[in-house]
Amino acid sequence: MKIAMQGVRGAFHEIAIRKYFKNEDYDTVPCASFNELFDALQFQKADYGMVAIENSIVGSILPNFTLLRESGLRILGEVYLRIEQHLLALPGQTLSDIKKVYSHPMALQQCREFLTPMRRNGVQMVDSEDTALSARWISEGNMKEVGAIASRLAAKLYDLKIVAESIETNKMNFTRFLIVSHEENYQNHLKGQDINKASLCFVLPHQQGRLSEVLPVLSFYKINLTKIQSLPIVGQEWEYLFYVDVDFKDFPKYRQSLDAIRPLLSELTIFGEYEKGEKVHEN
Repeated sequence: MKIAMQGVRGAFHEIAIRKYFKNEDYDTVPCASFNELFDALQFQKADYGMVAIENSIVGSILPNFTLLRESGLRILGEVYLRIEQHLLALPGQTLSDIKKVYSHPMALQQCREFLTPMRRNGVQMVDSEDTALSARWISEGNMKEVGAIASRLAAKLYDLKIVAESIETNKMNFTRFLIVSHEENYQNHLKGQDINKASLCFVLPHQQGRLSEVLPVLSFYKINLTKIQSLPIVGQEWEYLFYVDVDFKDFPKYRQSLDAIRPLLSELTIFGEYEKGEKVHEN
């Protein structure tokens, strides 16, 4: 089994894969971008994909909604991973030795409180493509006086020292990852699961009050709306796609709610019906 992920070995995507597929045999397929990840599934280079979709601090990763919709792939499940950021460097280096720090811009932002005194002391912060890739650069280049913000797994894989541990500002920082695959894997994977959540996308007619007509119907059927994200429809000014997550206790009632709202919609896509994910930690 091959699982595509954005980033190199040691990325948070790999940690999410380890948590979700903990009893499975698999190989990871590192991808430089989310576009490449979806291509890997489309061109049969991978069987599954692990895709970050939102973060509890910075919000939704909007381009991934479009990639998911255009790919036709299905959502099999989800993982909520607690993101712990660590400052890594070569063995023997100390915090006072660090003159430059590499990491993904989001990671640098998440660690702003810790990094601010370092900036004031002249330490340079440099944006990079990926947290784990920053760690690999330091290891492969034997780069002294340089740090990377990345995961504990990256430190282990690239033989780096954790100079400062858990430096993220918000200690309740979670990223939600989706597990995506083709229809056949979707049908097989969900057998025996307790389906209590769904991810949908719908389009409303461009008429006043249509969204306010849909929401009470979901409420009537005891459907809990956990997320709603609107994105513009390209080429149709001021019209929107609505990406919606719902959870429920009664699957037949949930299906009845979809039948009830369909007449109010121009289009409805079910990305996946699956078991609600758990919050997990790196260790």
